Amino acid sequence: MVAAATVVTGAAHAETTTSARSAPLLDPQDPNGAWAGYSLPADRSAQPPELPAGVVSGMDVSGHQGNVDWPRAWADGARFAYVKATEGSGFRNTSFAQQYDGSHAVGMVRGAYHFALPDRSSGAQQAHFFVDSGGGWHRDGRTLPGALDIEYNPYGDGCYGLDPAAMSRWIADFSNTYHARTGRFPAIYTTTDWWNRCTGANPDFAANNPLWIARYAPQIGELPAGWDYQSIWQHGDAGPLPGGQDSFNGNTKQLRRFAS
Repeated sequence: MVAAATVVTGAAHAETTTSARSAPLLDPQDPNGAWAGYSLPADRSAQPPELPAGVVSGMDVSGHQGNVDWPRAWADGARFAYVKATEGSGFRNTSFAQQYDGSHAVGMVRGAYHFALPDRSSGAQQAHFFVDSGGGWHRDGRTLPGALDIEYNPYGDGCYGLDPAAMSRWIADFSNTYHARTGRFPAIYTTTDWWNRCTGANPDFAANNPLWIARYAPQIGELPAGWDYQSIWQHGDAGPLPGGQDSFNGNTKQLRRFAS
């Protein structure tokens, strides 16, 4: 079995990025909660991303998209999807079944993601809640590993009131619990800015956790500490597909292998 993620004991002393910032706060009463990429600034005047020829396109959705027209998304080129399942330890996406089952029905490789709120409960508690609410993984070639969405806090302090060492322990707790439940380490969705600031540029998770990087720009830019490449790039929050715009770092055969 692959070794569990470790924690850099000196993470609290690592340098943070100079571009560290706080994201705007969300309405805590919003029935759809946060979503993957809520904290990223979108520059509508920026050039479109430079994607390799033949890239496998995908999308990510939450309750904010409601019922998705999946046949249309397939016709428009989406071949995989991540669907928000949960947030914290009590919030479930009410559109999850339509989105998760609908994407599968049209032939997409699909997976679920959890929006982390590390100041609300332990990593283990949130991982159990995620798996119990549809975020599990099956070795069927059609299910992506569950993803942990960890970015600026929608409701308070950007790093959730945790120092880098405590944040690293929280993420490891979630990751190791998810692995114990499913046999697979979760992907990590994050931004380079948040990761290097709030985990103290901890490089240890790259060994086990695939990277789903978020950056809305023509180039993917610097990756978070530890990762040499991304598995998925979320390069926009609007485009031809509903929700977030994503690309897989590989071809269709490799996408199926990633899901397996």
